[in-house]
Amino acid sequence: MRRWSQIFILLAAWLMATGSHWDLVQSFGWGRMIAKYAQSMPLAEAVRLTFTTDNFCGVCTFVQSAQTSADDAAPPPSSRDLKIQLALLTVPRVVIAAPTVLERFSVSPSRAPTRDDPPPLRPPRILAA
Repeated sequence: MRRWSQIFILLAAWLMATGSHWDLVQSFGWGRMIAKYAQSMPLAEAVRLTFTTDNFCGVCTFVQSAQTSADDAAPPPSSRDLKIQLALLTVPRVVIAAPTVLERFSVSPSRAPTRDDPPPLRPPRILAA
């Protein structure tokens, strides 16, 4: 039970941090609008009318204003933050060595260690009498 509560709390925190909770509220608003319009018109027409920009409901305007205010409230990135991001995105250098250098460190079959002794034998089995 504790594991499931930890997963739920982590998922809720992730949704809140990414702003996905507004998407869930917006989906609720669209569902409510489709249900309301479908009572008086065909479903295809209700869906088309729901997603036009002329017909915002209270939930749609609330979500839109909340998202824009959240975007405005976020502080602009400082030059230090941009330097850190650029430092994290740098690609390491790839060094290609000449074949003579590679041959010096490689192990050729003639220089590989060899063993002349036979492999060990399995221990004898005890015969049941």
